[in-house]
Amino acid sequence: MIGAYIFWWLEYPIEMEIRDQLQSLKKEFLKGFPCVSGYGHVTPLSRGGRVFCIVYALLGIPLTLILLTAYVERLMIPITWFLHFLNSKFGHLYQSFNIRMIHFAAVAAAIITLFFLIPAAIFSYLEPDWDYLDSIYYCFISLTTIGLGDYIPGEGADHTFRPLYKVCVTFYLLIGLVFMMLLLAVLYSIPQLNLGIFFLLKSDELADTGSETTTTSTTGTRYIKPSS
Repeated sequence: MIGAYIFWWLEYPIEMEIRDQLQSLKKEFLKGFPCVSGYGHVTPLSRGGRVFCIVYALLGIPLTLILLTAYVERLMIPITWFLHFLNSKFGHLYQSFNIRMIHFAAVAAAIITLFFLIPAAIFSYLEPDWDYLDSIYYCFISLTTIGLGDYIPGEGADHTFRPLYKVCVTFYLLIGLVFMMLLLAVLYSIPQLNLGIFFLLKSDELADTGSETTTTSTTGTRYIKPSS
């Protein structure tokens, strides 16, 4: 909120001056040519705004990642309970890896349904120029943080509740990003599919310290240093 106010205070005078000059020209241009906006269609115009944007990003991005990581840690509690439930029901029938794969598939199916398939249907209904494939593409590009910006919801002139729509899309992206991180956390909890473990093992071999042994458990890799 503070960052938004500072951006408004720095950029509003220049924005209003340029908007008055270009409004009529924009209308004439849009009559003959389609306009495709990108994620970066809102940019700082003043030097102070650009400097503040750098400082704001250096502080805001790490803090946002810390907040999202905290959410993921809380969400891992019920996800782990679900894994324990599967182990108690099917542990005597299947190996631990197979149960973990079933667990991951169930979590992935729920996230794909709730944050890709259903939102894509909503976007295709609300956006007149988007079909279902376009909506799926937007959800994937946005939640994987690729953010090409070739599709932006709420840019049409016929949206009645455009501010509310934009706010809802913002919350969708934030919550969806948390669950994408949750899906990666579940994937990394499977030792056989965590490629980082193999890189760590390789780096240990190259270091050749000879002072540590490696044990692999169901939750990952532990390094136990023997007492001297």
